[in-house]
Amino acid sequence: MEVLDYRAYKPRPFTKEERVKTTILFGGLTWKHEKLIKASLENMGYKAEPLQEIKRIDLDIGKEYIDVGACCPTTFTAGNLARTLMDIEKREGRDRVKNNYIFVTVGACGPCRFGQYHESYERVLEGLNLTDFRLYLLDLLRMEQSAPGGGLEIDMNLTFGLVYAMFLGDLITDMEYATRPYELVEGQTDKAVKDSIEMLYEKFRKRPVRGKKLDSLVWHVLTNYFVKTLEEVRREVWDHIQVDRLRVKPKVKITGEFWLQTHEGDGNYNIKRWLEKEGAEVIPPPIAVWMDYLINMELFKLEDAKGFVKKYYLKKTAIQTIAWLYRFVYNRLRKALNDIPNPLPDQRKLKELAKPYFYYRLTGGEGHMLIGKALYAYKNKQAHMICELSPYGCLPNTMSIGAMAKVLGDYPDLLYAPIEIKGDAEVHAYSRCQMVLTEAKRRAKKEFEEVLEKTGLTAEKIREFEEERPELRRATYKVPHYGYAGTSANYVMHVAKLMGRL
Repeated sequence: MEVLDYRAYKPRPFTKEERVKTTILFGGLTWKHEKLIKASLENMGYKAEPLQEIKRIDLDIGKEYIDVGACCPTTFTAGNLARTLMDIEKREGRDRVKNNYIFVTVGACGPCRFGQYHESYERVLEGLNLTDFRLYLLDLLRMEQSAPGGGLEIDMNLTFGLVYAMFLGDLITDMEYATRPYELVEGQTDKAVKDSIEMLYEKFRKRPVRGKKLDSLVWHVLTNYFVKTLEEVRREVWDHIQVDRLRVKPKVKITGEFWLQTHEGDGNYNIKRWLEKEGAEVIPPPIAVWMDYLINMELFKLEDAKGFVKKYYLKKTAIQTIAWLYRFVYNRLRKALNDIPNPLPDQRKLKELAKPYFYYRLTGGEGHMLIGKALYAYKNKQAHMICELSPYGCLPNTMSIGAMAKVLGDYPDLLYAPIEIKGDAEVHAYSRCQMVLTEAKRRAKKEFEEVLEKTGLTAEKIREFEEERPELRRATYKVPHYGYAGTSANYVMHVAKLMGRL
């Protein structure tokens, strides 16, 4: 029997000379984020295209090429890469796939599929007989790095461009989900999202490239370039959308495994849209929270090792400064949209809330954040229920769901729907979510009726007041939080205050 030695995958170099003819493929986020990432790469002189939209067929294709025990995010994304490469080969030929395209992804360590992503992609290349195709794995936490050959250089300017793409994709997504359930003209929000991303795409492609390192840092932190762009987006697009905030809808906060909670499509049964069709308002999870978590985890680990770290206070100040600048930029962008998008949660508060239930140094998946987010939303009246999306058999999420049993014992009023996603069992997922959503609807309605009684208002009186103050119906009008989970309840309290009833 012939014994074959194991050979690790090692891609051919990608040289600077090849940039003009080589397209960078990437994927894994929403179409909004990917469009802006594409613009950031083009701004730096690269050709780039996201992978095709995730479809149900990608699950079946992925099962053909990778470990049958892999979680559905891995199977979907591996199948999506395979389908994209097969389509390019049919269209342009095998040689062009190998020589005119590369795939770039990021990785991390930990007891989850994210640490083994590249292994699944390598199995796809073997199955397609495309082992000469170039796949590059980048370090998520390094701001400057390059692929072998120097053809792809991640410098400070490109890194900051990608961070802004993440921020702006998150903020437009928040606007989308806060507006669509209440829009008066159906479809207007979806059009607004497309128009907004197109405007931002053009601005990204024309972004000034400023110096290196410190010069780039200062410009990207202090520039009004993107702030003014968002203000323009608000004026030209979102200010024209009229909403009806008297529609009583339960708020559902989405948490869970990174890809499943972020994804919008077949990969998670399109559950966000399904929840909206069932009468809910969805709070989507910003990608920016994940990066904020990684930054603060470095700070927490440093604090744990205080007695053993040289120049401890200098290093701590450096990380704290990075964390502060990160949130400073995000909040400046939020303000340009009248603070409609949700603020980033305080990572130290999430850590403390989760502390009795989940040790924060268990960093697989989203770690303690899944517990912290649920309790944060519950205690601060941000949502009526939590919907946690977990891959079938995912170790980190299994730990989180197990810890939530104790949380629910201490907080029995917390509505929690843990949904295991297999990729092909949507009826079960919808059914389980529906059971909890029914109670969330009841609570939202009760909350609304209590506020009407407390203020002495009726829907008719509020409608009459809106005629006098038409700005109240703008999607960009900021309704303060008065301690209620529901948008409609807070809106009634706000109107009552404007009318002098409180």
